[in-house]
Amino acid sequence: MKLWNGHKLNKEIEDFTVGEDYIFDQKLVKYDCLASIAHAKMLGKIGILKGEEVEKIVRELNNIIELDKEGKFKIKKEDEDCHTAIENYLTKKLGELGKKIHTGRSRNDQVLTALRLYYKDELKKVEQLSKEFIEALGKFTKKYGKIKIPGYTHYRKAMPSTIEIWAGAFLESMEDNLKMLKSVFELIDQSPLGAGAGYGVPLALDREYTAKLIGFRKVQKNPLYTQNSRGKFEGTIIHTLSQITYDLNKIAADLIIFTMSEFGYFELPNEFCTGSSIMPHKKNPDVLEILRGKHPVICSLEFQVKGITANLMSSYSRVLQLTKDPTIRAFELVKECLTIAKLLFKNLKVNKERCESALTEEIFATEEVFKLVKKGASFREAYKIISKKYEKK
Repeated sequence: MKLWNGHKLNKEIEDFTVGEDYIFDQKLVKYDCLASIAHAKMLGKIGILKGEEVEKIVRELNNIIELDKEGKFKIKKEDEDCHTAIENYLTKKLGELGKKIHTGRSRNDQVLTALRLYYKDELKKVEQLSKEFIEALGKFTKKYGKIKIPGYTHYRKAMPSTIEIWAGAFLESMEDNLKMLKSVFELIDQSPLGAGAGYGVPLALDREYTAKLIGFRKVQKNPLYTQNSRGKFEGTIIHTLSQITYDLNKIAADLIIFTMSEFGYFELPNEFCTGSSIMPHKKNPDVLEILRGKHPVICSLEFQVKGITANLMSSYSRVLQLTKDPTIRAFELVKECLTIAKLLFKNLKVNKERCESALTEEIFATEEVFKLVKKGASFREAYKIISKKYEKK
């Protein structure tokens, strides 16, 4: 049974409007139940439900969470979404009582609440994986950091550098990424429950109470802003996630070059490399190439969300359901990339001899300039003297 008024919908129209929303909503079942438990308790607090009614509803919602954990609670296309599937289950189990759970809610604030709870959990997972990657990168730096390597600008040798400088650049950047994860977490950590379809509900709902029960830092007070923030928050989340893949992209780009036989600064284990179907000698860094390629993919997901939600009138539009796919995909992509990056740095080796033999004479040209400066020459004059020296070579 659908939650909106009951005329029969054209089957092709139904398939088109539902799309894959019911599939993505499988990830939201637990979160919708947690929000519904809080909502039921609040309805009991304000006298809409009796104490024993609240207990029955809460018990069945916890049953759904367990069934979902076991893979036994499935959302069908005809349900449209997790909210309908859950309410239909409650009605089947509890009769008329099950129909009371929607009192004071719209599917609009339901989905917002479930998504916010899901996003918060996913951001915590990304934060943890980021810290694990930072730890792996730190151990790699401790092991190989003192080894000297050429530093490059314009894809040409520039000045002497070290593994510590190279890896440390990504360590610092990942620390900044953690700050951005914290910032976006704080942004979305506000409860939209009770805002209805964007214009409030004509009941004395206790929104502060439900926000506290489900662990939100605060209530998102303006009901219209709850709807307008959908897309804004998702775009901000994906942009933050893209900062992580930005770093992983650059790491992969560096390693693709530096693991080439012509360089040989770094070495990938054989089991990390693929082969060629025609050239038996090949050991290809496919893992790095794919890791590098994930960044533009996640950037496209950010623009997808921002494009979908641009030029919409304030409040809800059904097109907003299309933001679920790119946001969920972005989380899955970043978690996968961080896991692979951690694995890489646990197994990546540095060839000290190849690194230090690459420190050819010209890479010390700037040091020669400053030796003359220390003897009293102006920087510009010293620069000219050393420049002429290397012009002859």
